[in-house]
Amino acid sequence: MRIDRAKFAAALARADLNGNQLAEKAGLSRGTITAVRTGKSCSKETADKLAAVLGREIIEEAKV
Repeated sequence: MRIDRAKFAAALARADLNGNQLAEKAGLSRGTITAVRTGKSCSKETADKLAAVLGREIIEEAKV
């Protein structure tokens, strides 16, 4: 799955979290947060964990 980088950054700022805090709250590694932040794709499980903290709007819609 893909995370929209702009929406991810905006949601992170709104939540007043840094990468380490997000990793802890989402139960993910700091490396995973960095990879997603730089535009790498991630598993549905990872996207769901991030969305649980930051909101579902960060997930890019699948292109059909």
